[in-house]
Amino acid sequence: MLPLSRSETTCPYTVWAASTPIGGGRRLDRGQTWVINAPRGTSMARIWGRTNCNFDGAGRGSCQTGDCGGVLQCTGWGKPPNTLAEYALNQFSNLDFWDISLVDGFNIPMTFAPTNPSGGKCHSIQCTANINGECPAALRVPGGCNNPCTTFGGQQYCCTQGPCGPTELSKFFKQRCPDAYSYPQDDPTSTFTCPSDSTNYRVVFCPNGVTSPNFPLEMPSSTDEEAK
Repeated sequence: MLPLSRSETTCPYTVWAASTPIGGGRRLDRGQTWVINAPRGTSMARIWGRTNCNFDGAGRGSCQTGDCGGVLQCTGWGKPPNTLAEYALNQFSNLDFWDISLVDGFNIPMTFAPTNPSGGKCHSIQCTANINGECPAALRVPGGCNNPCTTFGGQQYCCTQGPCGPTELSKFFKQRCPDAYSYPQDDPTSTFTCPSDSTNYRVVFCPNGVTSPNFPLEMPSSTDEEAK
């Protein structure tokens, strides 16, 4: 098993971290860490943060952003908007592939970094801009900023019927977070690789305490689930 990630938060509010298909979910208060162990060959995996959640003792409830069917322990993907850390381990050419994606929108600033960077495309990436505060009115929702694919759908924004390119709305995200996917076929500037078995990875929510007045600062919760 590979300790894929030290997922941690320095947000001034509770983040309800989620990870699929490995991990499930965990409450992270400021300064807490969650180690996720992913086996070699794990693919189509993602880590994200949920906000403004309220769970009961059985782990059932809801979140304003990133909700995964009303449960603490996610088995499916989160409801947009949510900033995504995506990864696939030990893939072709013996490489790990990983990225930050805004194709499901943005809710929390994030960094995603190899713990043993080796140059080239194996280095820290981030999306820490004030996207919530600057979000276009058409994409703005409580707690986050939707991607135009979520809001409008269709070929132009979602690339549902073949190749497509950037739009003025996707450029809003790319200009602020050039490391991140801004639309589904934004691969050339947004996919990063490291040699397999050479590094672990670290996802940080609100790196260095980055936040904005548009992020929630207080969140109700009622669960015994705590980070280790």
